[in-house]
Amino acid sequence: MTQGYHIWRDQNGLPHVNANDDAKMFYGQGYAHARDRGMQMLLMRILGQGRLSEILDASDDSLKIDLFFRRMNWSANTRHHVENFSDAARHSLDAYCAGINAGFAKATPLEFKLFGYTPEPWTPEDSILISRMVGYLTLAQSQGEIERLLIEMVQAGVSDEKLHALFPGLLDGMDRDLINTVTLHDRIVPNEILWACGVPRMMASNNWVVSGRKTRSGKPILSNDPHLEVNRLPNVWCEMAIASQDQWAMGGTMPGLPGVLVGRNNHLAWGATYAFVDTIDSWVERCKDGQYYREDDECWHDFTPRIEVIKRKKKDPVSVTFYENDLGTLEGDPHSEEHCLITRWAAADSGAATVEAGLSMFRASTVKAGMNAYGQIETGWNYLFADTDGNIGFQMSGQVPIRRKGLSGLFPTPAWQSQNHWQGFIAQNDMPRQYNPDCGFICTANNDLNTLGKADPINMPMGAYRADRIADILADRDDLTTDDMFTMHFDVFSRQAEAFMAILRPLLPETPQGNILAQWDLCYDANSKGAYLFEQFYKALYDQVFGANGLGKDVVSFLQTETGTFVDFYANFDRILLGETSPWFAGQSRDEIYRHCAAQALNIDPKPWSDVQSYTMTNIFFDGKLPAFLGFDRGPITAIGGRATIHQGQVYRSAGRDTTFLPSFRMVADFTNTDLRTNLAGGPSDRRFSRWYCSDLNNWLNGTFKTVSPKMDQKKHPFS
Repeated sequence: MTQGYHIWRDQNGLPHVNANDDAKMFYGQGYAHARDRGMQMLLMRILGQGRLSEILDASDDSLKIDLFFRRMNWSANTRHHVENFSDAARHSLDAYCAGINAGFAKATPLEFKLFGYTPEPWTPEDSILISRMVGYLTLAQSQGEIERLLIEMVQAGVSDEKLHALFPGLLDGMDRDLINTVTLHDRIVPNEILWACGVPRMMASNNWVVSGRKTRSGKPILSNDPHLEVNRLPNVWCEMAIASQDQWAMGGTMPGLPGVLVGRNNHLAWGATYAFVDTIDSWVERCKDGQYYREDDECWHDFTPRIEVIKRKKKDPVSVTFYENDLGTLEGDPHSEEHCLITRWAAADSGAATVEAGLSMFRASTVKAGMNAYGQIETGWNYLFADTDGNIGFQMSGQVPIRRKGLSGLFPTPAWQSQNHWQGFIAQNDMPRQYNPDCGFICTANNDLNTLGKADPINMPMGAYRADRIADILADRDDLTTDDMFTMHFDVFSRQAEAFMAILRPLLPETPQGNILAQWDLCYDANSKGAYLFEQFYKALYDQVFGANGLGKDVVSFLQTETGTFVDFYANFDRILLGETSPWFAGQSRDEIYRHCAAQALNIDPKPWSDVQSYTMTNIFFDGKLPAFLGFDRGPITAIGGRATIHQGQVYRSAGRDTTFLPSFRMVADFTNTDLRTNLAGGPSDRRFSRWYCSDLNNWLNGTFKTVSPKMDQKKHPFS
């Protein structure tokens, strides 16, 4: 032991930190993060601070990215959070930051040396910044995008009948005339520019837990596979094991944050999916002369201007002013007399509770303790738990606003009426939760879980197809094993396709393509021609029903290629497509539409699913700009699965580059032992010339689950 802690690598290259006390352990974790994932951490911090133009690249695209993050203002308002940490949490976080700074003092990542950048010390405020970024980007952001789409649909003249069919029960009280008066401004940063940088793009996940009543061993088993954009290196997750005396934890960590976010310790295992809670709202502000109006006092009030100066390498700085009030940040200039949107994310001024919860999980020993700790996290997640006493549980987290009765939060309301403002936040115990259910299992897959709570924090979930498939498998078995969990991670049967094919099969043309689709087993495996043909039909349905019959084909094409709308919220669109009648059908019958789309879409040469499921993993710093022979990028790789399979496998082009949503990190915790079985789409290190850069990729591709153990006798390699 050196200075009270020791770091070593196991046979898979995973860092293990063993220490005499918790502070030294978190110091060691910070040091290991800085050494293995320093480039990733620094790039995330630079982006979150809105300093890309200042430090790395002064292009116009970089300026747009900086403007996005300056508008979000996540690097501000952190000092009071740090001051409110408990003494124990502050002590651990300070130690973690000290470890990071020791790692950077030993060596600055080469990428930043090339740009002449010497990193400033890492602070607790930086960890809060990372927690805000991870909780918002793509996840909470997707809710804001669907709300923006609704406004654009109203202003484009989409009828109330069609809108209510697409968003049933969510538009009561919507003032269409008011929405039509709103002046919409361009995006601060287009998606294709934002996601081309090193920001993690997260989307969906599965997790499930079974009690001993459902397993062969009589012990609980917990599984998790967070879905995110895997065609970026390094992986967002950094696997690690940490130990303080006899207490240990291991699993997926997030560089820049202390603790283990998903994994297990001596007594407890936990996994996460995104909850799709609605934590973003917009209001309509009545603006003029730099002021906004309130009915309560019949007065105009000044906005608070926030001036941001963005430095640019070898270019003049850019100054921009954002206008804010107690509701959020305005989109537009309040000096013009117009109606503008003002938007707020509930967790924008948060992060400390998230960091503290992550620290406390190291010593949490029961399901109820885990539910209490992670239930306090400000961003929206579904956490599942299992403990050594045989208990299982579920807790949804998130700082979810309480709205006026009858408001869904999906559309903007008048800001000048105070009854439309948030009325606090849903209490933790009122959020969806479950403890030792009679069925013996719990699963979440970004689906609607409102029935498990006293409140309804979800208004736009993903489809239930993956969750239903998981439940089907678990309900039928009482002898489940770890191997069964491995098999489930790679399940590519689609209940979505099953629902559509029940309607389509008798309508298929008598052609070779029609016969292939008629005989399809509904699985998205690499060799499946049926999966390829079905997806052509499914796209044709969107083009016809939502394009030709409603929004326009160009709009639908844009939504498919440039946004996450159909990736996130396909359940709403499927509800229309699977219904017997709909105003979106433009007077045609469903069978007529299906026959027409099948005849049109299937007039092609069938291909294996693998032909359209190829992607390359690119280094987040160099973004594919280096020659392939240097090895910073890996591929081509073929993905299995589809949008609605347990093994999610979404690969598509967006703004000229590949994007993916796949299981980034798979883990299984079986309480018959103290091991964690995992594989990762990448490796422990972000150093290209480290042997651990992509050392786990073959395991991830081939379905091999390595064993991670807290035992010291697994020590294989020194950590440097």
